Amino acid sequence: MKKLIGVIRIFVGILFIISGFIKLNDPVGFSFKLQEYFSPDVLNIEFMSPFALGLAIILVIVELVLGVALIIGYYKKATMWLLLLMILFFTFLTFYSAYFNKVTDCGCFGDALPLTPWQSFSKDVVLLILILILFFNLKYIQPFFSNFGRSIVIFATFIGCLSFGYYVLMHLPVFDFRAYKVGVNIKEGMTVPEDAEKAIFNYNWKFDINGTEKIITTQGEYPASEGTFIEVDTEVVSQGYVPPIHDFTIERDGEDYAEEFLSAPNVIVVIAYDLNKTEWNGWLVIKKLTNEAIKKGYTVIGLTSSGEAEVNDLLEKQNLNFEFYFTDATVLKTIVRSNPGILKLNKGTILQKKHWNDAEEIELQTISLTNADIDFDLKNRLDSIAKYDQLYRPLLQETDLEKREALAQKLGLTKEDYSGDLWKKQRLLDTSNLKVVKNILDNYGYPGKSIVGEPTNLIAIDVIEHNPIHIDQYLDLFKEAAAKGELPMTRVAALEDKYLMQQHKEQIYGTQAQITATNGFFIWPIKEPEGVNGRRADAGFDRTIEEYAAELMGEKTTYKVLKLSDIKTL
Repeated sequence: MKKLIGVIRIFVGILFIISGFIKLNDPVGFSFKLQEYFSPDVLNIEFMSPFALGLAIILVIVELVLGVALIIGYYKKATMWLLLLMILFFTFLTFYSAYFNKVTDCGCFGDALPLTPWQSFSKDVVLLILILILFFNLKYIQPFFSNFGRSIVIFATFIGCLSFGYYVLMHLPVFDFRAYKVGVNIKEGMTVPEDAEKAIFNYNWKFDINGTEKIITTQGEYPASEGTFIEVDTEVVSQGYVPPIHDFTIERDGEDYAEEFLSAPNVIVVIAYDLNKTEWNGWLVIKKLTNEAIKKGYTVIGLTSSGEAEVNDLLEKQNLNFEFYFTDATVLKTIVRSNPGILKLNKGTILQKKHWNDAEEIELQTISLTNADIDFDLKNRLDSIAKYDQLYRPLLQETDLEKREALAQKLGLTKEDYSGDLWKKQRLLDTSNLKVVKNILDNYGYPGKSIVGEPTNLIAIDVIEHNPIHIDQYLDLFKEAAAKGELPMTRVAALEDKYLMQQHKEQIYGTQAQITATNGFFIWPIKEPEGVNGRRADAGFDRTIEEYAAELMGEKTTYKVLKLSDIKTL
C-alpha cells in the first residue's frame, strides 16, 4: 500500500503540475474559458466575468502549487482537503458541461490537449478516485526534505508561478499550441484535403401514417413512405475532417477580403477583438509601428469585432492611419492573446506575432519607397476633414426616416446629429473644411498620393467639389497634380466638366448628365463630341461615351449628341 500510495501521489501531483503550467502559460485563454462558463447559457453568473482573468491566475497557481505540495508532502492534510475540494468542483463542472452540452472543451489542458466534455468528466472521475485513495491513506504519504526545506520549495514555486504568469501577461504565451502560431499559413490551415473524411448525418424523417407518427432514419435520401411528411431532424453521426482554421474572415461592407490579404506579401495586421476593452497605452506604440510600416511599403490593416462607431471613435482619437475590418471576436481572441496585438504576414504565413508591449520587435524591411515621404500629420488633418465632409451626405440621400435613423445609429450619431436641417448643418461643415483645405492648397500645393497616401489624396478635391465656386481657382493645380500621378485624372476631368456645366458651357469629357421631368436623363453637351472617346481614354476612363450613356439611361439607350441651344427646349 505504501508503494501504491507513493505512485498515485507522484502521478496526481505531476498531472496537477502539468495541467496548471499549461494554463499558466496562457492565463488569458483560460480566462476566456471561465467567461464561457459564467455566461447566461451555462452557469448564469455573468457578474463574475470581469474577474475572470484574476480568478484564472489564482486557480492555476493554486493548482500548480498543490501538485508540488502533494509530491513533497507539504502540510498533508490541508493539501489533500484543497485537492479534494478542487476536484469535486471541477468534476461537477465537467459533468454539467457534458450532460447539458454547454461547453465543448473544458480547457483543462488549454489548447495543448483539447478534450471533449465527456473525456474531461471521465478524467476528473479518475482523479477524484485517486485523490480519495490518497485522502484516506494520509499516513502512507511521507514528506521529503525538512519543514524548512519544504517551505522553501513551496515559496519558490509560488514566486516562480507569479513571475511566469506576469511575463506571459505582459508579452504572449511562451508555448503556442493554437492554429495561428508563428510559421503557420492561414490559407493552408483553411484548406480541406480532397481525400478528407466527410461528415456523416442521420436524417430522422417524421411521417403521419394512418394517425400514427413514425420516424424513418436515413443518411440523406428521402425515404419511401405512404404517410404524410411532418418534419425532419438532423443529428451529427461523425463530424468528419474539420480544418484547423475554419472560421477566419476579413469583412467590410458585407464583402470578405480574406483571400486578398492572405495572398498579399508584406502585411501588418493589428488585432483588437474589442475596442472598448483595449489597453489604451498600446495604441501609441501601434501608431508608431504602423506609420513606419506604411512608409516602408507594407500593407497595414486592423481586425476587430467592434462596431463602426467604436472604430471611428478610435481612429479619430488616436489618429491611426489604417482601416479596420470585421472578424469574429472568438477568432481574434484565438489568434493573439493581446488586445491590441500584432501579426506580420507574408502571403498568409505568420512570420511574427507580438504583444503590443513588444511592438518594437516587429522587423520591418524597406519594401517600397512609394510611401517614404508621407506626412502623417497632414494626412491626419485631411482624414479628420473627410469624416465631416461626409457626415450628413449619406443621411441626406436616405429619404426614409426609419432607414435614416438606423443609418445614423450605425454611424454612431446622436439624435441631434441626424435631425433638423441637415443641409444647413452640412454646409456649415463644408465652409469650415474649405478654410483648412484652402490653407493647405495655398501654402503647400496639392496634398497628393506621395505625401498623404491613398485614399487621403482625394480629400482636398472632394472638399473643393462640394464648394464649387472655388473650382476655377484650383483647377490648374489639380491638373498639374494629376499629371504627376498624385491623384486620378478621371477625378479632375469630372470636376472640370462639372464646372463647365455650371457655367453653362460645353463639357470636355462627357462625365456630366442631367435629368428633366419630361425627357429624363441626358448627357450635357460636349465640345467637339467626335473626339470625346479619345479624350476619355487619355484621362483614364474605361468606357466610351456610348457605354456611359447606356449605363446611366439603360442598355437600349442610344447616345444623342446635344448642343447648348438644345438644352433650352428640354
